[in-house]
Amino acid sequence: MLSSRAGWSAARECCACSAAAGGSWESPGPRPWVPPLRADPVGCAGTGRAELGAAGRGGARPGWNSNGLCLDADKYENDPELEKIRKERNYSWMDIITICKDKLPNYEEKIKVFYQEHLHLDDEIRYVLDGSGYFDVRDEQDRWIRIAMAKGDMITLPAGIYHRFSLDEQDYVKAMRLFVGAPVWTAYNRPADHCEARGRYLAFLARTA
Repeated sequence: MLSSRAGWSAARECCACSAAAGGSWESPGPRPWVPPLRADPVGCAGTGRAELGAAGRGGARPGWNSNGLCLDADKYENDPELEKIRKERNYSWMDIITICKDKLPNYEEKIKVFYQEHLHLDDEIRYVLDGSGYFDVRDEQDRWIRIAMAKGDMITLPAGIYHRFSLDEQDYVKAMRLFVGAPVWTAYNRPADHCEARGRYLAFLARTA
């Protein structure tokens, strides 16, 4: 179901912090909606992406290889490996979004929206073409897991998973957004447990527990 690039776990910030760490991971960072990073977080959530249903494929990094696939973000317009993934998973629609102050209209408001905890009724597929950022997802015990995303990384967040996105200190990411069929942009902010997609996701967690 999933492949993962080398070093993903090492790059991931698991963010269930105890009082012994001197404060909550939710405390304000350089910008009010972006928390500070911890080099040695306390109470790390040990759940991997496989158990959460979040799939990832790595790209243009030396030595990475998984299931024979190696994406090349510099050649995304004519990358046969990307085309293979799109055909296998029926990702028939795509566009490219650049998140930075100079490119994204209403930048400050948009990044606050991205950082609001929410879910979607469809899978969220993102392929980073340049720059970097973080996806935070909840594990089965409702603790945050931080996933570092950089150029060449692709992630699939299953419908119904609570998550959020933030930039890092670069304040820049360029990403391809992929959908099965027509895109649906609606985000359901937490609490959204009434959504059918949330129920299906919780059932998935129960089956894989």
